[in-house]
Amino acid sequence: MAGHSHWAGIKHKKGKADKLRSNIFSKLSREITVAAKLGDKDPNMNPRLRSAIQAARSANMPKENIKRAVDKSTLLVDQNYESLRYEGFGPKKIAVIVETLTNNKNRTASNIRTIFQKNGGNLGTQGSASHFFNQKGVIKIDKKEVSYENLFEIAIECEANECISRKDYCEVHCSKDEIYNLKKKLENKIENFISTEIEWIPVNHLKVKGDEIQEIKEFLETLEEDDDVQKVYSNVIFEEK
Repeated sequence: MAGHSHWAGIKHKKGKADKLRSNIFSKLSREITVAAKLGDKDPNMNPRLRSAIQAARSANMPKENIKRAVDKSTLLVDQNYESLRYEGFGPKKIAVIVETLTNNKNRTASNIRTIFQKNGGNLGTQGSASHFFNQKGVIKIDKKEVSYENLFEIAIECEANECISRKDYCEVHCSKDEIYNLKKKLENKIENFISTEIEWIPVNHLKVKGDEIQEIKEFLETLEEDDDVQKVYSNVIFEEK
């Protein structure tokens, strides 16, 4: 029975991982399609599309999936996708910003509101949570591509605001209006990027520990799993042992 339970656990974990991977691919494909529809289908002439394709490659999306997503843009003549932002407060009053890409804003608003309400949170109006964050341009680069020390020098040379070392990658920060100019400068020195995005960076973090951690993680994961949700930002930081 122990062996059976172990196998069931493995299947459950694999099933969850497969679902997560499929969900990520779906969101990346949608961004590629919309970027191609709104601009040039040549990524060299369309910074948003180029960044979307780079993010897809970093997630190991197959080339044929990327091509299919670009080609799909010609079929969306009658479908208009909107980028909508929702703000609110989740469990333990954490500030949350949810960025969506949707062709049905009524459906999306209803889904997001329900997730907040079911998890003891409140969906607010625009501006209710965003003042807890600053918008910045964030370019992520794998440490296998360039060392932090070398990237730090390159970032200074390219007039970036900040260079931060994470576990497996580095982040180069700039003002949101300068992100594509900075990216162009960095491309003269670096070939591959994980992502190039305008992100909401918390001004201060709200520390959470103990039993509250799982509750908040489940809330944030439920938001991320919604088909229309592209990005979820919060000011929470988990103090795990």
